[in-house]
Amino acid sequence: MATVVPGLVASGAVSVQQHRAYALETLGFAFLTVSDTRGEADDTGGALLRELAASAGHKPLAALRVRDEVEAIRGAVRSLLAEPGVDLLVATGGTGLSPRDVTVEAVAPLFDRPIEGFGELFRMLSFAEVGAAAMLSRAAAGVVGARAVFLLPGSPKAVRLAMERLILPEAGHLLAQLRRPSALSTS
Repeated sequence: MATVVPGLVASGAVSVQQHRAYALETLGFAFLTVSDTRGEADDTGGALLRELAASAGHKPLAALRVRDEVEAIRGAVRSLLAEPGVDLLVATGGTGLSPRDVTVEAVAPLFDRPIEGFGELFRMLSFAEVGAAAMLSRAAAGVVGARAVFLLPGSPKAVRLAMERLILPEAGHLLAQLRRPSALSTS
């Protein structure tokens, strides 16, 4: 005889609300600014990332700034993900189409699994704000181990949009899913 669990449908499917009940509340954030032109004083996108994460109750743990160079970006991502307590990394800059925009090329090979929906939703929301220029963004996300990595454009408007509408509302849920025990694992 099957056991009935309150709130679960007969098919065994779990609702988004039920998944979110297990969301992690406080996460460790790492930040990366990719830019050939921004310094500490004018890194408004990077400063906004830290501010938004902290105001949402998360822990900003580490931040780096690197030039638009594949090996520098890849090395910074690896270094930040190795920091104790980092649950997710948010990078800003280098996601456009200019020849120096190489963040996606640098980081995507590190993904164990891409999160395609992030870029799709970012461009959809961005389209409502900037029109067809949204198609020029290569915002992306993926999973590295049990951590999430988000690649954002460098503009403060893009950072705010991604953080407030996509990353912060789902980060705890995403991390809870990544750390969920596998049904295939044996004890």
